[in-house]
Amino acid sequence: MPRVTIVGGGAIGCAVAYCMARAGYPDIQILERGELAAATSGQAAGLVGQVRSSQERTRLAMASVAMYSKIEQETGYTADWRQTGSIRIAMTGERVAEFRMMAGVAAATGLDVEFLEPGRLAELFPPLDTGQAKAALWCPTDGYLQPHSLVMAYARAARDRGVTIASHTTLTGIAITRGAVTGIRTSNGSATTDMVIDAAGPWAGAVASLAGVELPVIPVRHQYFVTVPQEGWHGSLPVLRIPDVRIYARAEVKGILCGGWEADGLSLDPREVAVGQPLAVAPDWDVLSGFAADFARFIPTVTTAEIREVFRGYPAFSPDGRFIVGPVPGIRGFVMAAACNAHGVSGSAGLAESVLESLGPDPSPYIRSLSPARFMPRDWTWEAARDRAELIYETYYGLTAAAQGGTGAPAPG
Repeated sequence: MPRVTIVGGGAIGCAVAYCMARAGYPDIQILERGELAAATSGQAAGLVGQVRSSQERTRLAMASVAMYSKIEQETGYTADWRQTGSIRIAMTGERVAEFRMMAGVAAATGLDVEFLEPGRLAELFPPLDTGQAKAALWCPTDGYLQPHSLVMAYARAARDRGVTIASHTTLTGIAITRGAVTGIRTSNGSATTDMVIDAAGPWAGAVASLAGVELPVIPVRHQYFVTVPQEGWHGSLPVLRIPDVRIYARAEVKGILCGGWEADGLSLDPREVAVGQPLAVAPDWDVLSGFAADFARFIPTVTTAEIREVFRGYPAFSPDGRFIVGPVPGIRGFVMAAACNAHGVSGSAGLAESVLESLGPDPSPYIRSLSPARFMPRDWTWEAARDRAELIYETYYGLTAAAQGGTGAPAPG
């Protein structure tokens, strides 16, 4: 019987399984209601950026990049990691000031970044119309990966270390005896277990409710499109982020992958999301065409490009934009690995290491700050939690508080 049960077979769940097995934890099982990487992780754009507004978040992102750079060598399985570098474009003086602040954080953390001269920007990204760029911040060690490949690399490497994977298995109950996890009930039967790690993405709140815990894990809609091949686009181009128009983009083979952050976020009520419930979402063409129109200021051809596919899902956000990671107070053996604020795939390696640290005897102040304890006992309302989570989504590329002299929404993570 498993001593550790991880609920969720996406990037976070499989990363946690791999890191725990590598650290020597025995008898680990992953429960997944469908196939691995078939839900939220499979809809991710796969961008991996390390430039952040705090040293703690920068270090977490750097830890993820370090793993992606060596995972194939260590495990024999590829994450299809492309270290293409990334470019952040500033269109306003305020954004330039923010970039300078971020460059300072990067320098203090040991992350290599530089501001690009116009000629170098054009050289790195030939299809780009650079006329509206006031500054460009370059991070050469950023890149992107294929989410499905990453999840399968974690899962196969975990299985090699003894982890078992129960797919097509839905969690239906968590047994708690005298304040401690003692077992689980599933669609395929019951089992004893000493620890349940809730890595269920947008269903994480529903899983927590099976343990009698209310946590504000809010599913918020996100979507992007991929075009047919376009002239000048290829897989080695850097990732682009243009925060002043809420847009990100990269090449997908020879097409354009373009997404963004909606000005009016749309969330689901977590109380109405059941474990295993499909969260289907239709493409919102008004929003997607808005992304294309904004990106056309830099890539004019994007508005006439044929769209090949639309990806969409409900990544989970928290009301304060910080991950919910670590043991749940009052229930020994129940652990959260949730509310990744759209960093689930890109930050999965660093988040898994954070889960490990939270289980240790002396987690850092940063890891302690991610504890679910901050939402317990409940002094928040579901309505306010949804409003705040939507605001975190809407201001994902908003100017950080430091860049605004102490005002503004907190940066995700």
